[in-house]
Amino acid sequence: MISLLIVLFFGITGLTLNHPSWTLGSGPSTSTYTGTMPAGFSSRGNVDFLAVSEYVRSKNGIRGNVAEYAATATQGNISFKQAGYAADLTFEVPSGRYRVVVQQQGLLGVVNDLHKGRDTDSSWNWVIDASALFLVLVALTGLGIQLFQKKRRRRALTFAGVFSVVSITLLVIATR
Repeated sequence: MISLLIVLFFGITGLTLNHPSWTLGSGPSTSTYTGTMPAGFSSRGNVDFLAVSEYVRSKNGIRGNVAEYAATATQGNISFKQAGYAADLTFEVPSGRYRVVVQQQGLLGVVNDLHKGRDTDSSWNWVIDASALFLVLVALTGLGIQLFQKKRRRRALTFAGVFSVVSITLLVIATR
């Protein structure tokens, strides 16, 4: 049952990745927030990125992991990423004025990012690796069962050979 659910998940998300125009009614949305940082977020041009990040999270409900951050003498930015979610914060260092643009994907955007492992933490990478190993095990045991059954062996090897040639041919055509 676990393998069927894994195959179902990766099969459906494989289709939706191949057809990005399919939204099933819940497309992306964009929100913008503005404000001013509290005093002390920067000292002599050095930005306290942790304080800035936590302030914007609490004030505007921003979530996700910090993907990148940088600052110059006049401007700074922090990018927050999560599966199906991105928030980009830009702020002026001297004045503390900021702007956050939040882009949220619908459910399909989230599951497509999960399929790819994009903007996820290392625990999800373990889930993908375990799923891949489990599917390899299921495929190898299925092939092994076919090879040990004399009545099906010839037909199984014929199908495996034909579909291997077809797959390699399509791969060569697709990569030209």
